Amino acid sequence: MKAEILIQTFYDHANSQQAESMAAYMRNQFPFLGVPTPLRRKLEKDFFKEAKQKASIDWNFVDRLWDLPEREFQYVVCDYLRAMQNFLTETDIPHLKQLAVTKSWWDTIDSLDRTIGNINFPSSLVDETMLEWSRADNFWLRRLAIDHQLLRKDKMKPDLLEKILINNLNQTEFFINKAIGWALRDYSKINPDWVRDFIDTYKNQMVNLSIREASKYLH
Repeated sequence: MKAEILIQTFYDHANSQQAESMAAYMRNQFPFLGVPTPLRRKLEKDFFKEAKQKASIDWNFVDRLWDLPEREFQYVVCDYLRAMQNFLTETDIPHLKQLAVTKSWWDTIDSLDRTIGNINFPSSLVDETMLEWSRADNFWLRRLAIDHQLLRKDKMKPDLLEKILINNLNQTEFFINKAIGWALRDYSKINPDWVRDFIDTYKNQMVNLSIREASKYLH
């Protein structure tokens, strides 16, 4: 019932003019209500606070919102999973994968990758799953795998990163090549020599976009 109240609250704050511009920014991939991020986070705050008291993921809530057409509801799910990531377990991996391959676009993928990269799975299971996804036919799963270690800093697993990146070289897909550049650029802040060596070794299999992004902080 509280989920329905939250949904109705979002509909009550719809702004058609704002919705048009938000949809245009996302290349009209999805309809929007016109609820900007600051307002969205304000509207969902109390709901998430109460949800944390249950100490478990409500997948009925997740599926209910993910199925709604307006994009803000997928954002609420991404925010919810980020807020509840300490309660995620290995049994939730199939649910997370289903979200990643449904209504996929960079906005939700770039939230889900951080959630998966930060949750408390047994590390070997996460690593194995991300390595598997890095070879998937679905390029959104591959993008998620490439960038799931973003912002880990000294907790980065470079051997895993290298394997995942190698699985995605020689690509023409923009979203993959951009993700490769972002992953390398982020790690270059911690280990620039490793990134230089990677580029030197694989530059003939990398597109200019990836190299340019990866080299942003290299001197």
